[in-house]
Amino acid sequence: MKTITGLFDDYNDASSAVSALEAAGIPSTDISIVSNNADDGHVSNQSGTATGAESGAGLGAVVGGAGGLLTGLGIMAIPGVGPVVAAGWLAATAVGAVAGAVAGGAAGGLIGALTDSGVSEEDAHLYAEGIRRGGSLVTARVDDAFATEAEAILKGLNWVDPVERRAAYNEQGWTEFDDTLDPYAPDQIDQERKRYRSPANL
Repeated sequence: MKTITGLFDDYNDASSAVSALEAAGIPSTDISIVSNNADDGHVSNQSGTATGAESGAGLGAVVGGAGGLLTGLGIMAIPGVGPVVAAGWLAATAVGAVAGAVAGGAAGGLIGALTDSGVSEEDAHLYAEGIRRGGSLVTARVDDAFATEAEAILKGLNWVDPVERRAAYNEQGWTEFDDTLDPYAPDQIDQERKRYRSPANL
C-alpha cells in the first residue's frame, strides 16, 4: 500500500478529488479529507451540530455531504489551525492518537498520522500549514500498482504542487508548522487563496 496525498486551496476541488477517487474504485475507508473551516462554511446551514472543539481533538457530529466519504464529515479543532471538517482514516488516526490529550495533541496527531503512513515529515508540516492557511488535504491509501493513477486524479483537480508551495512559504520566512501560532482568520485565508489563484480564476 502507498499513501497518495494532495493539498487543495479550494474545498470544492478537494471534494471532487474524493469523489473521483471513490469513482475509480478506492474504498471510502481508504480515503480521508481534512479541510479548514474557519469561516464555518461547511456547517453554516446545520442545526444542532456538536463539535469536538471543546476537547481540541474529538471528531464531532456528522455535518453532511454528497455521498460516500463526504457524508461522514465531522468537526474537530487543531491547535494553530482552528476548526476543520474531517472524515476518513487519517482524521480518525490523528484523533485516536491524542484522545484526551491537551492542546497541541491534535496537530501532533495529524503530522504523526501522515508520517506513520509514509509521508515525509517535511511534507507533513507543509500539509498542516496548508490547512492552516485555508486549504484542504486529501489522502488515499492505494495499492502500489494504482498509485500513479491515483496521483494523476489528484493532479488533474487543481492540487497544489508541494515543491512550489514550499518555496513560496519559505520566501515568506516559513520553515515548519507551528501549532502555537494563532489560526488564520477568514479574511487572512481569503487573501492567502487570492495569492495563489491563477489570473484566469480571479
